[in-house]
Amino acid sequence: MSPAGDDAGAAAGTAPRRAILGWLMFDWACQPFFTLVTTFVFAPYFAAALAPDPVAGQSLWGFATAAAGLVLAFLSPILGSIADATGPKKPWIASCGLVLFVSSFALWYAAPGGAHAIPVALVGFAVGTVAVEVAAVFNNAMIPHLVPPERFGRLSGTGWAIGYLGGLVSLVIVLGFLAADSETGKTFFGIHPLFGLDPAMREGDRITGPLSAVWFLIFILPLFLFTTDIARSTLRVRDAVKKGFLQVKSTIADARRHESVGRFLLANMVYQDALVALFAFGGIYGAGVFGWEATELGVFGILLTVTGTIGALIGGRLDDAFGAKPVILGAIVVLACVCLGVLSLGRDHIFFVIATAPPSGGLYGSVPEKMFLALGLVIGAVAGPLQASSRSMLARLVPAREAGRYFGLLALSGKVTSFLAPLAVATATWLFDTQAAGPAVLIAFFGVGGLLLRGVKRV
Repeated sequence: MSPAGDDAGAAAGTAPRRAILGWLMFDWACQPFFTLVTTFVFAPYFAAALAPDPVAGQSLWGFATAAAGLVLAFLSPILGSIADATGPKKPWIASCGLVLFVSSFALWYAAPGGAHAIPVALVGFAVGTVAVEVAAVFNNAMIPHLVPPERFGRLSGTGWAIGYLGGLVSLVIVLGFLAADSETGKTFFGIHPLFGLDPAMREGDRITGPLSAVWFLIFILPLFLFTTDIARSTLRVRDAVKKGFLQVKSTIADARRHESVGRFLLANMVYQDALVALFAFGGIYGAGVFGWEATELGVFGILLTVTGTIGALIGGRLDDAFGAKPVILGAIVVLACVCLGVLSLGRDHIFFVIATAPPSGGLYGSVPEKMFLALGLVIGAVAGPLQASSRSMLARLVPAREAGRYFGLLALSGKVTSFLAPLAVATATWLFDTQAAGPAVLIAFFGVGGLLLRGVKRV
């Protein structure tokens, strides 16, 4: 059958408000893992304090991200199809949440100088990434059952905005109360870290793992308490699993026959790959090139999440008004320009050749730092709309009753080569011995993704 059936995105009405709120809280529950661990605190800590040097840290983090992408490429479509065959999505989210909790908590044990600190950090990060991304497949598959198609964009955008707010709150907690500057021993609020966390052992950075774990455990509860799950299938579990495996092949065949779906998934594969790498290396780049520590990175993250929240809210409304495709294309163009801007920066120059004065005192004391900060805020403003409109675009293209397998395929398209951009960044960084190789690689990925998306039917 064609993916665009009569029930494409067909919720007949709107779910109760508390059910929608429960669904929205999934993004709030998950975001600290992305904000604290993947981007602004733990990843830079890994590059600066655990790895031999920032260049090696960027390479190792890239290889771990690539490994997680390979696993996700295999698991996401299979588990999405199995979930469609069995019906309910909450049990799968709960299982993934347990894995996320354990792997995040393990990051506490990646202490400086520890015998196994580097593998603990990389494995904990990679396994946690797989768990949270697979959980998102099942959460996304619930969209068509909550609101009618004309509200997909607003629901998805609101989810991303709430997620950004969750990341913002968690980052303020870490920056203000837990992570201290290694020189002063005090947090951004000028106090000693709570719970006696030792700045010398970077305990304020490492606590982001357990904090993300406990945060998820608490704030995922509204989803399980208030959001009605999809009805259970009459199939036996063994038969449902078998059907799920068989559906993967048919889903890929359906997507290939339906030109808009197939082309969109291919474009998504490329530009999401670049976005994953951009977030994975943003904090590491700031730490390695400008020597930023927890305070600079934390304030950077707070400002970025503020613009991200605003961007996601506005993007959702633009999506409903003009369609997902223009929103995605606009975001891709902006992100490619941002990568070019980052590439032009150095510790003592901007725009490749314009020399700048030495850093002055205070936060972001040099012109290149200020420009990097400004570019980061732009990333925040457009990344949310890009991701939110991607899932609303697919929700409009495919049947609601088969949303799980297609969102699994969306995860596959976003992850099947998700190892490629981080691997390309890691390899280029290693070969050229410079962190500037990263943004140069990503410009090409965004360009190819945008060209592919141009041929997709506008929705």
